[in-house]
Amino acid sequence: MLARTGLDAQEALVCTMVLVAATGGGISDREIGVMSGLVQTLPAFDAAVGLLDEEDGLAHAAALIRAALEPRLRETAYALACEVVAADRLAQQDCLRMLEFIRHELHLDTLATAAIERGARARYQQI
Repeated sequence: MLARTGLDAQEALVCTMVLVAATGGGISDREIGVMSGLVQTLPAFDAAVGLLDEEDGLAHAAALIRAALEPRLRETAYALACEVVAADRLAQQDCLRMLEFIRHELHLDTLATAAIERGARARYQQI
């Protein structure tokens, strides 16, 4: 049985970040800091992690995110997800696979996502 039947736009943006952060086996303090810096409150934090416990929870979460966001905000969701991954400075393979999943599920343009990824990577470069 599915716990949620829909998300609003703000919840979908947060859900996207939480799903990417949770992919690496847990959410690091740095990732939480990035997420809380990007949004003032995380009202969907528990709901997003709870989606992963459902049968087909990942696919369900992607469908909820896609339904909640108009196409222009889907790129915003992807940008937020990239910020979370870039915060760790060394993207693990499972996080990169999650970004690929999100790109596919949100029907995002390859060139646009490459630009978003590069921008996030540039913001987290060290001297």
